This record gives sequence, structure tokens and C-alpha cells, in this order.
Amino acid sequence: MPGVCGAKDCGKEASLQCPTCVSLHLPVSYFCSKDCFSKSWSEHKKAHGVVPPPLPDIFVGFEFTGPLRPYPITPRRKVPDSIPKPDYYLTGVPLSERDVKRNGIEIIKKPKDLAALREACRIGREVLDIAGAFVRAGKTTEEIDELVHNSTIERGAYPSPLNYRGFPKSCCTSVNEIVCHGIPDLRPLQNGDIVNVDVSVYHGGFHSDLNETYFVEDESSDVKVDPNTKLLVDTTYNALYKAIEYCKPGAMYRDIGDVIHKVVKEHGFSIIRTYCGHGLGRLFHCAPNVPHYPGNKAVGVMKPGHVFTIEPMINAGGWQDLQWPDNWTSATKDGKPSAQFEHTLLITDSGCEILTARTRGSYKDRFVL
Repeated sequence: MPGVCGAKDCGKEASLQCPTCVSLHLPVSYFCSKDCFSKSWSEHKKAHGVVPPPLPDIFVGFEFTGPLRPYPITPRRKVPDSIPKPDYYLTGVPLSERDVKRNGIEIIKKPKDLAALREACRIGREVLDIAGAFVRAGKTTEEIDELVHNSTIERGAYPSPLNYRGFPKSCCTSVNEIVCHGIPDLRPLQNGDIVNVDVSVYHGGFHSDLNETYFVEDESSDVKVDPNTKLLVDTTYNALYKAIEYCKPGAMYRDIGDVIHKVVKEHGFSIIRTYCGHGLGRLFHCAPNVPHYPGNKAVGVMKPGHVFTIEPMINAGGWQDLQWPDNWTSATKDGKPSAQFEHTLLITDSGCEILTARTRGSYKDRFVL
């Protein structure tokens, strides 16, 4: 499928590909002519310096679905003793999640509990905005993780993903064809990438959870995010907010997938089925399950005091995904891009409150508040 010429101020349909990018398995860059390619060479060649290191043993023989490859991962970061921690921080096993009734949805309505929950969500929002403002070409997802970790503990909170079921980092960073649960590593971001940053914090006995997908395209670079990928990100954002508009007391959890599907199908995109939104509060993951695809069998009706996430993962191609051998990273099965946005929500007596809503201080890419 042809793309758009990567030369600055060109914008013509293009089918010529950079042969060096192809040989290095880097993201595809298109040019409409040899002249445009030559004019762009001094800037474009910078992308060729991003060459994956040798694969870890667990990946040898694995058939990757897209061009992204794993890079080295640094050791797990430490959290000061003074910061209260969830039950899994040492063992990686969330025992409290095992003990709770599988279909029981916690009601959070006491003023002191709601105040603590809102504070955890406020901190999560602040940390994600710091991370989002940091995203640019040349920065690694490892650096994003370091920033998220330090920003979280500076606010007296614990980064919820850290050692949750053994996850080695303090946030998830999912680039291009990675659907979710990408492990931050030493790969530099490149112009033309998209990256989802998923932040969760534990503070005052409550968890918050939110994420956004960002464009990586420096103003000075000729390499931009593909227009269809921008449409994918835009559509995912709109699908989340349409789903939020549906939420109120008496609404069925299973119908959220139908709302999202109506937005996504207009552009021929698809919805991941392996992962879903979830309840949270005192626990990081609990009931209800909130699938994002139509015709699902989710049980439950929304009631005041229910707290949960909606976090649709939308693919440019098919809905299937494939997990990497690291047992975390999930990639689209066809190697095409995937985007995601997430909010933590509270059902109120009259509707729905976005606890992780953007603020005037929030990082903004092309999306409006």
C-alpha cells in the first residue's frame, strides 16, 4: 500500500521506499521520487543509527510480526521504605486480588475513600502529563520509565506496575505495533513512531490507571507519523470518549463494546479482544471486566460507587494479537500499528466522573481538552 512522501512540504502519494530502512527492518519511509529522497537524505539517514542489538536468548527463533525489536532492559528500580506499598511489591503476587469475590464489584462512596481515590488519580494524571511532555525522537522508553518512576515516588506514591505479577518496570510503553504491556527498554524513539505510555500509581490505599498514545515527530524532521496511523490514534481517542458518554447508573457493561465498535468500524479498524478494562480501587485489577468489542458476554450493571477503566486498544489491521516470549509484550498479529487511551471512571448518582481527566496543565498533542 503506498504512503505519503516523507520529504518536507511534499505530501504527494509515494511508493518508493528507503532501501537502508528496509534492510535494517526500520519503520517504512516512503518517497515520491529520487529527487525528494535525495533532498531528505541528510535528515532521514539519522534514523539508520537505530540498529537493534543482538536478541536475548528467549527471542531466538521467534517470528516477530512487525519491525520492532526488543532492546536491553535495565534492572528494576527501588522504592523508598517510607512509601506505602501494595501487597505484591516483594513477591509479585497480588494475594488480595485472589481473596476478593470474583464477581463482586466494590462500592466506593465514603467521602474519605473518594478523597483518597481522587488524590491517587490526580497524581497519576500529573505523572502521565510529565511523561507525555518528555516524548520525542532520540529519547528511550527506559528514560520515560525513569521519569515516571521518579515523578511517582517524589509524590509519595508507588508505581503500581512495578513487580505486579513480576512486571519489571514502573510503567508500560507500547510502540507502533505493540498493543499493550510493552516493557521500557533502551531503544531510542524515532520520528514517525507512536508510543503509548500507561501510568498507574498507588497512593493512600487506592490505585489509579490511565494512558495516552503520543506522536513522535519533531518539527524539524521530515519524517512524520503516517496519516492513517494518525487517524487510528484519533479514532481510538474518540471511541474512548463516546464510551464514557454512555456510562451512568443502570447502563450495562457489555454494551460499552457496541458503542466503541460504532466509532471504529467507520474507518475499517478493529478492536483487540484479548485485553479489557477492569475495576480498580483498593485493588489494581478486579471486577468488573469491561470488554471493548461488540457482542461480548460481560456481566453487571453500573451502579453509583463503581470504579473502573475503559481502555480500548484499536488496531489498524486485524484484531488478533501475539504475545512476545517475554510473557508481557503484546503485538498485533499482522504487524500493523495499534493505539490506546484509558481513563479511570467513577459512576455517580447522576452519571459518570472522569477521575483521571485532563487538566489545563496537561500535555496536549493534537487532541483538544
